[in-house]
Amino acid sequence: MTDWKDKVENMVYTGRIKVPYLWNVGKTGSRFLVAIRDKKEIWGTRCPGCKRVYVPPVKSCGECFVPTEEWVKVSDKGVLESFTVVHYSHEMQPRKAPLAYGLIKLDGADGAILHLIDDTDFAKLKTGMKVKAVFAEQREGTIADIKHFTPA
Repeated sequence: MTDWKDKVENMVYTGRIKVPYLWNVGKTGSRFLVAIRDKKEIWGTRCPGCKRVYVPPVKSCGECFVPTEEWVKVSDKGVLESFTVVHYSHEMQPRKAPLAYGLIKLDGADGAILHLIDDTDFAKLKTGMKVKAVFAEQREGTIADIKHFTPA
């Protein structure tokens, strides 16, 4: 018995769907973003078990599975742990190429935050270098209120 699908040419159409959406960042994410917007402060949450400080803050520790209710102000300075330089423009990128993304471990935090690196020659970027946050003049309550990080 022949399967009808054996005689059908498999056609593939490559496309893209833009889907507008709203995402509620919740109580924890809101507090984090409001502190950046209103005070240019970066806060994380500390796990009562392992004492790990999460930035961005999380509601529960991913290691201990307990609520993280203690808020900790961390520095707006940190260490560039990793980075990549993007050499092509794409509508999904926040800026035109070239641009650089970095993983920044803020002083006082245990993890790293992913953000843009700018105001520097990308060829001079090195892991382990000190960087600091540059806040946007007009802040709106998004992670883009940290405009980018730059060498400290």
